[in-house]
Amino acid sequence: MYSPKICSLTVMDDTDPKIVFNEKGESDYVTNFNENILPSWKYGNDVSGYILKVAEKIKKSRKNNSYDCIIGISGGLDSSYMLYIAKEVMGLRPLAFHVDAGWNTSQAVSNIEKLVKGLGIDLYTEVIDWEEMKDLQLAFLKSQIPDQDLPQDIAFFSALYRYARKNKIKYILTGANFSTECCKEPEDWGAYAGIDKRLITDIHRKFGKKELKKFPVIDIFEYKIFYKYFVGMHIFNPLNHIRFLKEDAENTLGTKFGWKKFGHKHHESVFTRFFEDFWLPKKFGFDRRKVHFSSLILTGQMTRNEALERLKLPEMTEEDIANEFEYVAHKLDLTVEELQNIFDGENKTFRDYKNKRNWIGLGAKILKGLGLEKRLFR
Repeated sequence: MYSPKICSLTVMDDTDPKIVFNEKGESDYVTNFNENILPSWKYGNDVSGYILKVAEKIKKSRKNNSYDCIIGISGGLDSSYMLYIAKEVMGLRPLAFHVDAGWNTSQAVSNIEKLVKGLGIDLYTEVIDWEEMKDLQLAFLKSQIPDQDLPQDIAFFSALYRYARKNKIKYILTGANFSTECCKEPEDWGAYAGIDKRLITDIHRKFGKKELKKFPVIDIFEYKIFYKYFVGMHIFNPLNHIRFLKEDAENTLGTKFGWKKFGHKHHESVFTRFFEDFWLPKKFGFDRRKVHFSSLILTGQMTRNEALERLKLPEMTEEDIANEFEYVAHKLDLTVEELQNIFDGENKTFRDYKNKRNWIGLGAKILKGLGLEKRLFR
């Protein structure tokens, strides 16, 4: 029986086919954290003054506008805490922006409602056309690639950028951070980098049935180049400049607003929970918890032994999985048998479809060389 080779300090292993180990048995996730992330990040210590300077700059440039910035919020920890920091620490007037792609958990909806009410800020919710969303998700499932969360990510990201541009909001604050995300999911684990319109179009052309008239798609080069250099949009990640600790943040939000924490990262979406806890590990053999736990290990928020014990058990019971499998099938207008047939189909990767991955990879290398991307990209 195959036994994966595992990092001596984290729980990443060679189910990431491009992982590299040194003579100590440490993976390149460890060396990248120590050499590229930690020296400038320093756990967010003693740099909180920086976010206040940025806040003043934003306020001055937006003094004649209703909102200083826009923040995409899912109801999960990172975006929720980002909203709190923007309002209560930075003193900004943020607009909370939520995209309803049809898979919200009731807990996520409740968290968002409690936050915006408690903080006294405005919320705008964009509802994605369900028939088009469903058609694109079915096309991706039939494509048999591991990147099954791409349709949701495309909707979230594209809708946010499109709304910000339309309403001339040039500052986007995100909950992206090194504290809980210093390890990036490997590309082979269904973490395709960015919105590749060519890939989306090819998959939908082969397996989709409806024309995507309303579904928002903004290509990676459009938002990386056009939106940044021609529209003048600015992306800022304040959580990298404060002492952001997962448990402390959960407790703060819970105490102040009645916000409820989730069992695991990304559980605010029913489909993402289903995808990460069942579809990806059972169909492809990739357990993203290894990345999430490794990030917490490297940042001192979890021990390696705790992570190894968690990994011995699934996040959901067999009964929960069966119920969720049936729910997802019926929501997508499939029978359980039809979804099972897709699950049993031959696995493929994005390389089996038209894509612009080489150009994206080149862009990532340039960003890495400029020090603008510090996490491993592969």
